[in-house]
Amino acid sequence: MSAGSDLFEIDPLELKFPFELKKQISCSLQLRNKTDDYVAFKVKTTSPKKYCVRPNSGIVPPRSTADVVVTMQAQKEAPADMQCKDKFLVQSVIVNEGANAKEITPDMFSKESGNVVDEVKLRVAYVPPPRPPSPVHEGSEEGSSPRASLSDNGHLTATEFSFATNAYSEQKSDGEPENQSSEELTLISRLTEEKNSIVQQNNKLRLELETLRREVSKKQNGFPVVLVVVVALLGILLGYVFKK
Repeated sequence: MSAGSDLFEIDPLELKFPFELKKQISCSLQLRNKTDDYVAFKVKTTSPKKYCVRPNSGIVPPRSTADVVVTMQAQKEAPADMQCKDKFLVQSVIVNEGANAKEITPDMFSKESGNVVDEVKLRVAYVPPPRPPSPVHEGSEEGSSPRASLSDNGHLTATEFSFATNAYSEQKSDGEPENQSSEELTLISRLTEEKNSIVQQNNKLRLELETLRREVSKKQNGFPVVLVVVVALLGILLGYVFKK
């Protein structure tokens, strides 16, 4: 919220400090000269030992702005209910053209001297400090592509490869830009190589399994013949023994 006097537009009208114990906290204040005159200003506070104002006075040329930084000293205790009763006062007065900050005196802002002094009061509020960002594991950030993990031998397993390629395909179908970083292109190339290697291994295993099945089948088909021969030999041998 911004407002002000006839001379200055002041933003904000409430100084908000993210309160933290034992830590200096600063906020900024902007003064915009709305006139075609040179305007001198002075910033006062009800708690001068608690706050540091830089600069606390100065001169703003016509249609120009000045930034003021208000720093609250580190506090050892938190106020009750986080309520702050401190106030700031911004005084402003028109001065002669070409005046500089060294020529500013307290009498310039004294109404008893007959000067026309504009005054704007500013409130102070304590707000909760910003929360630190929650940790996000690599690969789970919104908009980033999942990273496939590597097995102990440095190669992707079939399940890992399938998950990574499917995730990449889903992102492509959702309208993700075609331009990829070098890291993503490298990952895609490696995934393609791993896929080809897995396909070749599967084909090799399929051939070996088929060969093994054929050999077992041959052995099973030859088993009755061998049994017949053995039984015949036993019959001949027994017949020979009985004849004896």
